[in-house]
Amino acid sequence: QVQLVESGGGLVQPGESLRLSCAASGSIFKLHTMGWYRQGPGKQRELVARIGSGGSANYADSVKGRFTISRDNAKNAGYLQMTSLKPEDTAVYYCNADCTYRSGLTYLTDAFWGQGTQVTVSS
Repeated sequence: QVQLVESGGGLVQPGESLRLSCAASGSIFKLHTMGWYRQGPGKQRELVARIGSGGSANYADSVKGRFTISRDNAKNAGYLQMTSLKPEDTAVYYCNADCTYRSGLTYLTDAFWGQGTQVTVSS
């Protein structure tokens, strides 16, 4: 199967930056759309940004101009550069990827999630 592992979270002050990474591993044939979601305290999980395999990206209105999503197809990795962080960005951030992977003698496509990484923005 496929595993996604996020890293790069932490505690920062308002206005500072963080870069999240998502490493995909396993029987990957092709990673399709990759995305970052977040779930703040007492809130539902929401889409932050996503990027297609060709590099086209879209963002939630709340992060436009501050966050940049990118990917390295050769490394099966995705990234989220976050700048000008605000307290309301505090959340657990999850990596998500649609992936075609080898399963026995066939190929399957499914959506996978990482375990999440905590981002806390506080003075």
